[in-house]
Amino acid sequence: MITGTVTPDIEATIRLPVRGPDEREQEIEAVIDTGFNGFITLPPAVITVLGLAYLGRGRAILANGSEELFDIHEATVIWDGQARAVEAEAATDVLIGTSLLYGYDLQIHMVEGGAVTIARP
Repeated sequence: MITGTVTPDIEATIRLPVRGPDEREQEIEAVIDTGFNGFITLPPAVITVLGLAYLGRGRAILANGSEELFDIHEATVIWDGQARAVEAEAATDVLIGTSLLYGYDLQIHMVEGGAVTIARP
């Protein structure tokens, strides 16, 4: 089970370890974004520090309707106690998308300080 909290900005967040290919690890705070169907987004600085391998370029339509190109890298996240290789898209914000949540139940008590729980059904 993965747990987190709702911030004063009313964002559901979790803390998540992210690893690069040489096992360097950084714990990040990520916002759960059910409108994002990828795995995870990471800032370019985190991608550089962890030395994540470049996979290619992608295209996304943002919530405001604009289209954006972004770099895709390979990262390993510790998800529910297990190392899991995922695509990490370069972006300003750290987001968890529905591809990472797939197969899990997500519960959010949507009040400041509320519990966030991600668990296998």
